Amino acid sequence: MNSLAAWYPWIKQSHIALVVASGTLFALRGIAVLAGARWPRQAAVRVASVVIDTLLLVAGVTLWTVLQLNPMRDHWLAAKLVLLVLYVALGTLALKGARSAPHRLVFLLAAMLTFATMVGVALTHHPLGFWRWA
Repeated sequence: MNSLAAWYPWIKQSHIALVVASGTLFALRGIAVLAGARWPRQAAVRVASVVIDTLLLVAGVTLWTVLQLNPMRDHWLAAKLVLLVLYVALGTLALKGARSAPHRLVFLLAAMLTFATMVGVALTHHPLGFWRWA
């Protein structure tokens, strides 16, 4: 564990960079789907998204281990995990599940709001994130 803790700064920065990459790629794909582009559904783009998100998850779980976090004790982390499941569901509907462009737009906006809320929860270490000040 001590050897893993030595990597904490690198793991944290990797996690942050992967959050930015994942969110940016999702937003670009969502906007492009709304515009009728085909590239967001191409295999290479989907694989890139999965690779980024998998690395993001690995970095996150590694941070839990290094920091000895527990979602049952650290409620902000539990909130972030629930939001992650919601984000994935909304994102799936935004990119391929919704039948019409207006529905895809609603799901895209909801997914992006959920993503922003996850970022707020992570930065504030509070289950409500930035919403606690609203």
